Amino acid sequence: MKRLILLSASVAALAASAAPAWAQAEQTDEKAGIQDIVVTATRQATNLQDTPLAITAVTSETLQERGLKSTADLSAAVPNATFRRVQGAFGPGVSAFIRGIGQSDTSLGSEPSVAYYVDDIYYPLILGSNFDLLDLDHIEVLRGPQGTLFGRNALAGAVNIVSKAPSLTETSAYVQATMGSYNRMDIRAGFNVPLTSTLGLSVSGVSKKRDGYQRMLDFRCDMERKGTPALAGRLPYSSAINTQASNFKADDCTVGRLGGEDVRAVRGSLRWEPVDNVSLTLIGDYTRDRSENPADQVVAITGPGGNNLQAAATYFGVVYDSRFVTGDPFTTYATYSDPVGAGVVVPGSTFHNGRSNRGGAVFSPVTSLDNWGVSGKLVVGLTESIDLTAIVGYRKMTEDHAFDIDGSPLVLEHTLLHIGEDYKNAELRLSGKSDLIDWVVGGFYFTGDGFTHAITYSPQSGFYKIQNIKYDPTSKAVFANVTVKPLTGLGITLGGRYSDDAKSVDFTNVLDTNPVLDLTKGDTAFKIRPAATRFDWKLGVDYHFNDDIMVYASASTGARLPGYNARPQQPSQVVSFGSEETLAYELGLKADLFDRMLRLNIAGFYTDYKSRYTGVTGAEPNLILSGTGAPVAGPSTVIPNPAGGTGATSCRAYTAADGPQNIAAGIGVTCIPRTYYVNTPGKVKGFEVEVQLRPAEGLLINGAVGFAHFDSPDLKIATRANDRLAGLPEWNGTIGIQYTARAEALDGTITPRLDWFYTGDIAMSTARNTYNQAAYSLFNGRITYNNETLKASLSLGVTNLFNKRYYYNYFVYQDIGFPNANGQPGRPREWFVELTKKF
Repeated sequence: MKRLILLSASVAALAASAAPAWAQAEQTDEKAGIQDIVVTATRQATNLQDTPLAITAVTSETLQERGLKSTADLSAAVPNATFRRVQGAFGPGVSAFIRGIGQSDTSLGSEPSVAYYVDDIYYPLILGSNFDLLDLDHIEVLRGPQGTLFGRNALAGAVNIVSKAPSLTETSAYVQATMGSYNRMDIRAGFNVPLTSTLGLSVSGVSKKRDGYQRMLDFRCDMERKGTPALAGRLPYSSAINTQASNFKADDCTVGRLGGEDVRAVRGSLRWEPVDNVSLTLIGDYTRDRSENPADQVVAITGPGGNNLQAAATYFGVVYDSRFVTGDPFTTYATYSDPVGAGVVVPGSTFHNGRSNRGGAVFSPVTSLDNWGVSGKLVVGLTESIDLTAIVGYRKMTEDHAFDIDGSPLVLEHTLLHIGEDYKNAELRLSGKSDLIDWVVGGFYFTGDGFTHAITYSPQSGFYKIQNIKYDPTSKAVFANVTVKPLTGLGITLGGRYSDDAKSVDFTNVLDTNPVLDLTKGDTAFKIRPAATRFDWKLGVDYHFNDDIMVYASASTGARLPGYNARPQQPSQVVSFGSEETLAYELGLKADLFDRMLRLNIAGFYTDYKSRYTGVTGAEPNLILSGTGAPVAGPSTVIPNPAGGTGATSCRAYTAADGPQNIAAGIGVTCIPRTYYVNTPGKVKGFEVEVQLRPAEGLLINGAVGFAHFDSPDLKIATRANDRLAGLPEWNGTIGIQYTARAEALDGTITPRLDWFYTGDIAMSTARNTYNQAAYSLFNGRITYNNETLKASLSLGVTNLFNKRYYYNYFVYQDIGFPNANGQPGRPREWFVELTKKF
């Protein structure tokens, strides 16, 4: 941090000494340099370069140039940020991490760490957050806690999505068609019409469709095709069409796909300005997502699984072992079904015991999400310098998804979830600007009504779990932010927010473990009300050496609301945990240099993660199978789990070295996964550098690099295989270069572009380093012909140009007592052709 301060001061001093020449040049040819971007991160319109915080603002044009289509793509544009589609077990959501802090679990039990706002409307969930960037003006990613102006769950930062406002003066329209690999066909279209001189309407829509890049293979068919039919034992075909006979042998055993996309969305906006100082904007949108589950496969199997899995495997004459590992990241033997018929008794199994709901289960690998909302924003200019802004919104989301954990024709555990939430939020702001002071005060209100209904079909754990949760959050807050400018170039910012948050949770959990159907036993029910009141604050100072160079320093806080264990499997696992809190210090420099040919933004930070609740993976004896609350015999031995705190346990495979079976002592028992929640404060330090360079007419170079090092006592425990956070790189970066050349003969321009994306090495598990992923680079290429007369463009592009094989993430089920580890492979090389026409 000291070195960063010295570097910032040196650059600022050097830039300031040359500033008069730059400022003069800017006045003579302003359009030649990098253009300004107006952001609303301070709840007032400000120039990006005059906003004293670490913020990446990406315009719709930039997103188009880089081929970024949704929030899951933002990692390619933002340093120290990781946005990606979550692993299939968590449904159609996007995990968001900023500066090493975030959340990937989509359950209602854990709040996000990054706050999403879409046209000033707060979006409270990770589930369904893979927003298509439809009719976008720009997107702002704010790094660091935003507890004062964004408030609820802005622990790590915020994402502010700003759509284009309808024009009152121009009629326009566009249509864009994209074709590509895996039968990709995307259509985007929209229009803007001024209905009167004071009323404008815009409507846009998108349809995205492509097949999955991972093939689901019929295991028996594939073994016969490879000449190893004995490995399939008595397992049935996944599809009868593949049945081998004297006159037929399948040469392609594909029965389905994962990783495909099938999305429809529409958005409409109405803008009314009856007089000069009044503006009312109404927005409605709807998204329908029927995409396939993300690509996922079992990458390792280290044991035969529990007694019930072993019994089912024996029933079919196979063993759950490496035969189900395809060795190709783009294939899987997952079936999303149980080969055991309904009501069939499997010898030696306590799960397949003749019950009608045991066996015969078939789940779908296709998600079903509907997400819609309406909102209104009224802005009234009370005076030339004071505005009143009122915002109201309503959204509703419902979603269904299933997941196959084992990646094979057998069943370790399958899950099925139906989740939904509808919510209302409102915000009232009064803001003003003057030469001496800029200020904003306001109030925020949010209320929701959510539910989760889930089925866990688990031979591994020996139960059929039926879960039902009702969830009713409420949030109220008042806030103020003031920037005082006592001297030319100097600004002092003070901000504060008082919030009152609570959520009522009504939870029931039925574990059906009985030999006969009786869903009144094995019941866990509780009501909890996690709540918190708190005051968040911000203190900052900034100094403008001139119009082009600013340095700033700030300290600010943020928080995430209390949570609870959303997946207890027996009464011992019913727990809640407190709210989380960060205090971050930031120092930054923003500079436009060399006649605005170079834009350089640098930020260094130190975050004190004062209260941090981590979910530590563990396991414990299954106390529900017996019906008496006592453990039962099985293939595992209970061992201490120091990372989970006092009394925490885990389980490993029972061996002869453990001695004779002793159920009371936890030797030779059946275990069940458990999560322990432990408060483990941490520290994060790092930096970000963002650069834009226009060294010559038509040439644009952009780059960004981020480094975030997380340190916490729980990362130093001797039993940990890795001393870093699981699933996150410490380094990420990007460089892009494009050159726009005039093509007079073609009446337009040709623009080739190349992007490089770097992701540092990642530790995928806390308990083992087997699945650590080395740093990797991806390259995207694109060439665009733009015809100015026809207002049309044609682009040819390739993503993952060198066909790099990598994994988005791993889910190491071995850490919770299962015998397998799964991986979510990244997309292979894909091509596309894109035609755009504007009217």
